[in-house]
Amino acid sequence: MKPILLTGATGYVGGRLLRELERRGLPVRCFARRPEALRARVAPGTGIAAGDALDETAVAAALAGVGAAYYLIHSMGQGEDFAERDRRAAGIFGKAAAAAGVGRIVYLGGLGAGHLSAHLASRQETGDVLRESGVPLVELRASIVIGSGSLSFEMIRALVERLPVMICPRWVAVEAQPIGIEDLIGFLVAALELPAMSATYEIGGPERVSYAGLMREYARQRGLRRWLIPVPVLTPRLSSLWLGLVTPLYARVGRKLVESMRNPSVVRDPSARDAFPLRPRGVAGAVARALAREDEAFARTRWSDPVSSAGLADRYGGDRLGTRYVDSRSVTVAASPAAAFDVIRRIGGESGWYYGDWLWGIRGFLDLLWGGVGIRRGRRHPVELADGDAVDFWRVEKIEAGRLLRFRAEMKVPGRAWLQFETNAAGEGTEIRQTAIFDAVGLTGALYWYALYPVHHFVFSGMLRGIARRASRANRGDLTR
Repeated sequence: MKPILLTGATGYVGGRLLRELERRGLPVRCFARRPEALRARVAPGTGIAAGDALDETAVAAALAGVGAAYYLIHSMGQGEDFAERDRRAAGIFGKAAAAAGVGRIVYLGGLGAGHLSAHLASRQETGDVLRESGVPLVELRASIVIGSGSLSFEMIRALVERLPVMICPRWVAVEAQPIGIEDLIGFLVAALELPAMSATYEIGGPERVSYAGLMREYARQRGLRRWLIPVPVLTPRLSSLWLGLVTPLYARVGRKLVESMRNPSVVRDPSARDAFPLRPRGVAGAVARALAREDEAFARTRWSDPVSSAGLADRYGGDRLGTRYVDSRSVTVAASPAAAFDVIRRIGGESGWYYGDWLWGIRGFLDLLWGGVGIRRGRRHPVELADGDAVDFWRVEKIEAGRLLRFRAEMKVPGRAWLQFETNAAGEGTEIRQTAIFDAVGLTGALYWYALYPVHHFVFSGMLRGIARRASRANRGDLTR
């Protein structure tokens, strides 16, 4: 089977598509300007071709011997001339694909009709340029993509999480037909099996919903109360500046995104229902799945990997994953991993928390006052620990003997909290990494994190030092405190 060329593999949709193609055992070749950004992500059998989409020689080399190609390139974040760049890149790609005898191109464009924004018009023009090459083109036009990491979804998340009251311009009432990222990936993969002919398909979930409706659904699933106050006028420029103050969106991209929002992006041509055996999930299901996947990704994460591989300092408190705040710190001790982990698994109960037990006691008392479990539960055994065990006002979410211990907080907090310990061999000693994670709910959760960060820094730093001292003593056979 000839390889499939995938462009845009470092992007959100492309990255998810890459994993699905590899999971299905399909031969993949990625085309990327920065191959170093892909090498750690691809499977052993996946090829990488380096080059820029505007470099004719590089594009021709990448397409050589290819059976099908995914075109997921756009230049929205690269300046005001993005439409011209997209036009040139599509022309170069289409010409090279035709010369290489590529069987089909699958392109992901934007859904919309009528007087389109510059961004949407460029996305649809890109499809037209690719089609002119003569290579059979399957163009999928989609609206908002719901998934953790999607630009539109992250904008909605940031607004809802940070603003209890929102002044809403007219674009929040414009209808869209969102599609979940997993359903979108399903369409992209299924496009490889369609008859070899050019066709354009409008795809979306089963519901039409406004941006305001999406915000309300996200708020409902996060347990947040939000008030949306409509205003009659707010230009795209003012809207983008407003978004820039409250969301992490890149300013130029944010403005182009807002300009696109004035166009309804709903499915008018139902032909995709006949061509594809797929039935996308609804808005509520797509939002729920996006949030669930974040939890799954978090559960699989070993925080020592991204922190150490990024070359960060031993203590790092600036990472974010979705709505989560992360504070991670490490220390290396002259002890074996087994000795270090033995100290960690004894934490809580009669052993205490190795530092500031009086502060933990105050926190437990406050928790009781707020209707929580308090700190008096202790633990069922001074040494043995298993998944699901209660330890003071924490519960063991995951334990891997000699390697990892993660607690989930059962105290009253405006969000969800975890405390994780990891041990890794480091030369003749052991690196102990301690990570606190807080999934803040709304503005209250964010304020809680920042207000208590100095206290947490003080307590968690001391706790790690205490664990290190105990581990060194345990290595010498002394388990006294």
